Amino acid sequence: MATTRRLVLDVLKPHKPSLLEVTKKLSELDSVKSVNGILYELDEKVANIKITIVGNKLDFDEIKEMIQRLGGTIHSIDEAVCGEHIIDEVKTPQG
Repeated sequence: MATTRRLVLDVLKPHKPSLLEVTKKLSELDSVKSVNGILYELDEKVANIKITIVGNKLDFDEIKEMIQRLGGTIHSIDEAVCGEHIIDEVKTPQG
């Protein structure tokens, strides 16, 4: 079975916990090597964040559960990288 190495998630979360707290908690999971969180929209009650998670064998269910425990909801998986190596996006003439 192919391993998941990178996930980019679109997450809706309440203002608390902070983006820093969310990324720290996710980085503490056994399957996670590093986490990058970016705030891209702030509303009166919630924040939309883009979370990039990298690891050798990411456990999506564990990641999803942690996000939910922190009050967040995954809107979408915007990128998934599986297999032996991480392939970065390649620029093409179409975009």
